[in-house]
Amino acid sequence: MWGFLRRRTLTQWIVIAMALGTLLGWAAPDVAGSLKPLSTMFLRMIKSIVVPIIFGTLIMGIAGHGDDLRRVGRLAFKSLVYFEIVTTLALVIGLIAVNVVRPGDGVQLPPSATGAVLGSTQVTFASVLEHIVPQSVFEAAVHNEVLQIVFWSVLFALALTQVREGPKEFMLKLCEGLTEVMFKFTGIVMRFAPIGIGAAIAVTVGHSGLGILSNLGKLVLTLYGALVVFGLLVLLPVALIAKVPLGRFLKAVKEPALIAFSTTSSEAALPKAMVQMESIGVPRRIVAFVMPTGYSFNLDGSTLYLAVASIFAAQAAGVHLTVGQQLLMMFTLMVTSKGVAGVPRASLVILSGTLASFNLPLEAVAVILGVDELMDMARTTVNLVGNCLATVVMARWEGEYNDGLPAVATESGAPAR
Repeated sequence: MWGFLRRRTLTQWIVIAMALGTLLGWAAPDVAGSLKPLSTMFLRMIKSIVVPIIFGTLIMGIAGHGDDLRRVGRLAFKSLVYFEIVTTLALVIGLIAVNVVRPGDGVQLPPSATGAVLGSTQVTFASVLEHIVPQSVFEAAVHNEVLQIVFWSVLFALALTQVREGPKEFMLKLCEGLTEVMFKFTGIVMRFAPIGIGAAIAVTVGHSGLGILSNLGKLVLTLYGALVVFGLLVLLPVALIAKVPLGRFLKAVKEPALIAFSTTSSEAALPKAMVQMESIGVPRRIVAFVMPTGYSFNLDGSTLYLAVASIFAAQAAGVHLTVGQQLLMMFTLMVTSKGVAGVPRASLVILSGTLASFNLPLEAVAVILGVDELMDMARTTVNLVGNCLATVVMARWEGEYNDGLPAVATESGAPAR
């Protein structure tokens, strides 16, 4: 029996916890309400990850690529411009989808979970500028002010690129070590996820009833629909404009996309994706730069998901966000989502930090996490396909794409030439 229990995956335990929490919330609402401390503990642990994970990954993403950016120059500039345009379009599509479908309407989180967004202060361009700059980085860290942490981290990274090699290498190693520790820290916290999520679902169902389950299904369908629209309105036109050979590209990307979908891991699919892109004619130097950089700056699926999930949380809390507040939130997500593709449940960490910055309920994160695995499969796949497409587009843009290469790699994994 113990061996059987140990073989269950985290996802399976989360599903079991959701079922038990739903049953308890329906059958014994009063008992379910007493589990709220367990949910709060889990949410606080998630919240504690936000600042160090953002700081470490941004430093590595900017200063860690500093030398490469200087060497490749033009390719780096083109790639980053392309990444920002495409991820911005992903945010826009996600924002439109969640405002049209409104999957969060009707979800009633516990009253203590709701809160005001940015107080009652009207959002202006001047107030946004003032809010970005921290008086103290420690004060910003204490209050989980994500935008301020990002601003300070970017300046720190830019300053680090100008430091001589010895101290620079030391600081990069330190940030790399911090990031690695936070990866493991996140993994430890996620072991508590079934308990925290089960408790959160029990409390939510006990308070709102079983109707919330239909809202979660609506949320998943909203995300999948938005990702399909993104593929048809953004990725497909980009491929056609860049004259990407679609048949060859789809055949090459099929296997790494299946790996990404089944494992929900970008890193698991990355090596095969790089080999496949080389095999269809993208030069190795472009694959070697664009693909890893894209996994820091071109997370199309994740940014679209963050747009949908963040507005879902506001809708669930019954908080009306003005257009200005939504745009500010999207800007925050666009910046903070850079550089964290390899973090387990990276989108969860970024979403938690953003919601905390806007005084939105973290209880919504626990509810979302119950179906996060289903959404993670789709967004990870879109991340992978988007980055593969980016390598071909950059090769075309640089005039270095080789149409004459065969469509797929050999069975040994090496590009067939």
